[in-house]
Amino acid sequence: MKKSLVALSFAVLVALSGCSAPTPAPAGNPPAPAASGPAVGQTGDVLVAVGLAGKTGKQIVDELDQAPDARPLPLRASVRYDHVLVGDGTNETKVPIEGDRFYLSIAPYASQTHQCFYHSLATCLGEMQSADVHVTIVDSAGTVLVDEDATTYANGFVGFWLPKDITGEVTVTADGKTGTVPFATGPEDATCLTTLQVA
Repeated sequence: MKKSLVALSFAVLVALSGCSAPTPAPAGNPPAPAASGPAVGQTGDVLVAVGLAGKTGKQIVDELDQAPDARPLPLRASVRYDHVLVGDGTNETKVPIEGDRFYLSIAPYASQTHQCFYHSLATCLGEMQSADVHVTIVDSAGTVLVDEDATTYANGFVGFWLPKDITGEVTVTADGKTGTVPFATGPEDATCLTTLQVA
């Protein structure tokens, strides 16, 4: 019974965060998750409870996405267009992401991926963990925004701060295999890119 409750609790947490366990690659674009979750609490109280007091939205995103710890982390955190939602399981708060940057977290994959729209810093887990990749990001005007070697984080993602309100393409090369997919950084766009297959 206890194992069933733990499994159910984890499944609900994953569903609310926007990511699920790896499954075979879906066809088409994943839908945006439904808006639901815990009550909104006071920012300071929630951030103290999860050990993030005094940090900016950008610092929270960078620290949690790059955390070497196994997923799931003991908190909730979801990246949106201009804020990160942080929760302690009971309450959650919005921490603004200041400036004109949009966080896009990319999980390239070879054979398995998962649906994701708003990147969950605490639960999302990509297939290619700690993998050496080359990432190129070009906007629709042809401007190269990123062209660099990178290593995916322990969660299988690698993230980039891009200008808001643009479109373009992301290309990832790993082990001699390459994949390219479109992206967009508007208010209604995904912060989690899990559709890029290297083949």
